[in-house]
Amino acid sequence: MKKIFLSLCLLGVISNASSQEFANAPKPFGPVPTQKQIDWQEMEFYAFVHFSLNTFTNKEWGYGDESPELFNPSQLDVRQWARVVKEAGMKGIILVAKHHDGFCLWPSAYTERSVKNSPWENGKGDLVKELAEACKEYDLKLGLYLSPWDRNHPQYGKPEYITYFRNQLKELLTNYGDVFEMWFDGANGGDGYYGGANETRKINSLTYYNWDETYKLIYDIAPKTLVWGVWLI
Repeated sequence: MKKIFLSLCLLGVISNASSQEFANAPKPFGPVPTQKQIDWQEMEFYAFVHFSLNTFTNKEWGYGDESPELFNPSQLDVRQWARVVKEAGMKGIILVAKHHDGFCLWPSAYTERSVKNSPWENGKGDLVKELAEACKEYDLKLGLYLSPWDRNHPQYGKPEYITYFRNQLKELLTNYGDVFEMWFDGANGGDGYYGGANETRKINSLTYYNWDETYKLIYDIAPKTLVWGVWLI
């Protein structure tokens, strides 16, 4: 009985000391993570899929002059992707919805350079939609990569392109359910097709995209979405 009593007393002392230590813990200093940043950390790891026009041209970066008709996978099964990702213990998939060549894996209303002008599924396909449905089926989170640089678009480098870029962001954030992460990168400006101009266009990535307004657009539409990868170079 004495041993039980002493054990309970010791447990009480430890519990009280822990509570006191927590009460005296220093307050946070500087930036602290938001809840969605904490949720992102708890995802641990996830897949990143780049399957697009580049798959059929064997290029890392398309120049922007490749024909959409080259995109014609014969045995595409995104449910297989989702199943394998789930079995590997991952918690989500980020899909490259548009890379630097400007080809869109969804039938964007703002360009003809998309799956709607490819032979795949007779132009009726929507790879982003198919993957969104597969992720939902396998309880995975969906993330999307949208290249800020577009080596095909004739207005890239001009103010009009920013409207185009944001319109495509709106499509991706409103038509496919929750998007846990929008992924950008720092490849911004250089040589490209640009609607037939075949020239080099340089931009200031600090100012051209007006990231403050672009971020506001994203968070207004999808407040739970995390943005990653804007390299201000």
